[in-house]
Amino acid sequence: MYQIKQAFSQMGRNKGMYFTTILAITAMMLILGLFFVAFVNVDLFTATIKQDYNVIQVYVEDSVDEAGWNTQKATIEGFEGVSEVVFKPKSEALQTLKNRWGKNAYLLDNLKNNPLPNSFMVYVEDKDVAASVAENSSEVEGVNDVVYYQDTLDKLAKVTNFIELGSLVAMAFLIVVSIIIVANTIKLTVFNKEKEIGIMKYLGATDWFVRAPFIWGGIIIGLLSAGISTGLIYLIYTKLTEIIGADVARILSVSVVPADYLVLNLLIIFVALGVGIGSCGSIISIRRFLDK
Repeated sequence: MYQIKQAFSQMGRNKGMYFTTILAITAMMLILGLFFVAFVNVDLFTATIKQDYNVIQVYVEDSVDEAGWNTQKATIEGFEGVSEVVFKPKSEALQTLKNRWGKNAYLLDNLKNNPLPNSFMVYVEDKDVAASVAENSSEVEGVNDVVYYQDTLDKLAKVTNFIELGSLVAMAFLIVVSIIIVANTIKLTVFNKEKEIGIMKYLGATDWFVRAPFIWGGIIIGLLSAGISTGLIYLIYTKLTEIIGADVARILSVSVVPADYLVLNLLIIFVALGVGIGSCGSIISIRRFLDK
């Protein structure tokens, strides 16, 4: 308790310096938080798409009649690896589109003709056979197009890997910079108390007794920065989800990660990060003075 009181006392005597440090660490955590938010949502989108990895949508030409649909269905069902084939009429496709558009669905009511094609939803037993089923389906007479998620997944995998790598590199860089900033801040405080530290050491004070107030000062900097940055990200993310969340869900059929769940995990990460940065920076700054 004494060490914590001393830490707050030091912060009170150096308000400007500590305030600037907290702002710098908060800014860096905000950048890390943005990387985290982007990565988590892209990862969710990728996982959702992967659930549809075993589904191939086969679009049929408008000239094909019901007898032709039955023939096409029987042909596709005969392909190796196909578990089920479900016919999806254009009227159902239009209704699905209206549901996605939500309150803007009225814009589709003025269409004279349904522009969407009839299609088959082809379910495969194993993703390994999906490519061959898609290729064979495209060769069936009367088939206009085949939509398969392989290309989309490959691109998403590259984006996810890029964001993950970028996040790790940015995190490592910002952590190092944050530790240096905290270390310099604590070092300036130590300079002001150098004589006092010498007297304490002369009177027999242990290294931990001398070091503890500075470590607590660094930890407090980290905790305050973590709390402020998490709060700001919560406000920003909540506002963004209110503005574009429904549009994303309608267009991509994927919901964004809930703000409460995201921010709770981010707070845990930031608190651990803040304590680590504060502790490391303080230990580095005080070490040379204890070695004298």
